[in-house]
Amino acid sequence: MPRLRAAATAAVLGLAPLTLTVLATAPASAHGSMGDPVSRVAQCFAEGPESPKSAACRAAVAAGGTQALYDWNGIRIGDAGGRHQDLIPDGKLCSAGNDEFKGLDLARADWPATGVHSGAYTFRYRVTAPHKGTFEVYATKPGYD
Repeated sequence: MPRLRAAATAAVLGLAPLTLTVLATAPASAHGSMGDPVSRVAQCFAEGPESPKSAACRAAVAAGGTQALYDWNGIRIGDAGGRHQDLIPDGKLCSAGNDEFKGLDLARADWPATGVHSGAYTFRYRVTAPHKGTFEVYATKPGYD
């Protein structure tokens, strides 16, 4: 499965599970979360953990509480060593299999999303804690279930 490698060891977990496209390869330099397109957890944090605006973010809080949103840059498996596909159970990509973030795994069609079209696109990662490591970006295509 092709992938983008860049910062923290983890799949970028703010997006729905999906089929990958080769995007680019870059040296790893930090952990944080996708800013553009925005990850689920970063979007829900931006809406306000105590009273998110979107129904999907409200459901995530109802399922898992607000702490996950305050820890928006902490979805990771620090010792995955490139084995995240083996370590993260099916349906748990957005939480990395971490129960604290289980609300992000809810299968919903109304998650806030950023439209991305074919052609040039710059993916932006919000760096919060510089360190070595890797991550993979998962981006869905229209109609993905």
